[in-house]
Amino acid sequence: MSVQAAVLTDRPISDLSYVEGKLGFTRRSGETQFTYAYGPPDGQPRSNVVLDEQAVRIADARPLIGDLSVDVQGFEVVKHRTAVRDFWDEAQTMALGHPEAAEIVRAATGASRVVVYDHTLRRRLVGTEDRTDGAPRQPATRVHVDQTVKSGPQRVRDLMGDQAEGLLARRAAIVNVWRPIGRPAVDWPLAVADARSVPPADLIPSELRFAHRTGEIYGLAHSPGQRWFYVSALQPDEALLIKCWDSDEGVARFAPHTAFEDPTTPLGTPPRESIEFRTIAFFD
Repeated sequence: MSVQAAVLTDRPISDLSYVEGKLGFTRRSGETQFTYAYGPPDGQPRSNVVLDEQAVRIADARPLIGDLSVDVQGFEVVKHRTAVRDFWDEAQTMALGHPEAAEIVRAATGASRVVVYDHTLRRRLVGTEDRTDGAPRQPATRVHVDQTVKSGPQRVRDLMGDQAEGLLARRAAIVNVWRPIGRPAVDWPLAVADARSVPPADLIPSELRFAHRTGEIYGLAHSPGQRWFYVSALQPDEALLIKCWDSDEGVARFAPHTAFEDPTTPLGTPPRESIEFRTIAFFD
């Protein structure tokens, strides 16, 4: 990271170009927090997470994109023109998109091996909640991190079988590759917190319950020292890398993120479409 970028990213957000957006933080609770990814059992709520919506200043990171690092701030932007003509075509996305995402992460991190294990497509539909049956996934409006100190290593064990313990004996990291589809991400862009500004005590574990397994993610309690960024008009030939877990405690490990409604978005802007690839990077 250059001296200029270090100075800029450490300046008060009010000194940078910014927008004010409302983000969905998580209220602290003494209970085990959970959300069902499917219809909950009888008598159970879909979630017991209580959102704490807060208005925050979100700085435009576009002037810094050449100097951001997924291992320092926990996120960065890379230029990449995809060969995928239609991400909604599963065959194309698997055959072309997955190898592209692996190469993007390998080049950015220096990992010796990258495994792409999942992808999620999103198309915003007005008035539709995420995980609505028969509808595409919607922008995630709760500040979160996809993994935790517990679920990150477990994800490696779940996916890598007999290789897992040997791989976990060295450094491993989970990195998301997020990119817009078809048009710039002007409508409901992503806000990402500078990982250096997030104390571990602000990360709140929350169970994500599926039919056949239970994962764990982090919600985030709001605190005034957190520093938030977005990349204005992220282009289809740009990809945003987000750190979701790292076994190395000496680098950025968790970068909380969420979609948000940018109040400066012009009326008539087409709804956002995007795809995120989830990857595990392994290091020698």
